[in-house]
This record gives sequence, C-alpha cells and structure tokens, in this order.
Amino acid sequence: MIYHRIRDLREDKDIRQQDMADYLGVTQRSYSRYECGERTLTPEVLCKIADFHQVSVDYLLNRTDQKKINY
Repeated sequence: MIYHRIRDLREDKDIRQQDMADYLGVTQRSYSRYECGERTLTPEVLCKIADFHQVSVDYLLNRTDQKKINY
C-alpha cells in the first residue's frame, strides 16, 4: 500500500522527511519507504503519525475522506 496521505500531510506542513523520521525514531530512509509503500507501517508508527497530524488512522489508510474523528 502506498501511503499518499502521509506524504501529502507532511508536505502541507512543509516538514522534511528527516523531521518525521526523527519524531518516529526511524531513519530518513525508513520513513521514505513508508511513504513509497516499500515498507509497511506498524500500528504503533501509524498511530504516532495520525496523532502528529491530528487525523484519524482511517484517513491515513484511505478508509475515509474525513480527517477528524467525530465522537
């Protein structure tokens, strides 16, 4: 699966891949592989990215177009 939305969210905030990699505790290459779909996101990493961007995991996984969770 290619995670276009994590790339789009990062670029919208003008954040470098290295900055996201540092936040997640991975290398820049690993983060790049997440965005390209060459490496599968673990549930932990997926949740950290969703929390960082304040969006739902379902949004990141293209299961919904709604960014926020409505409780």
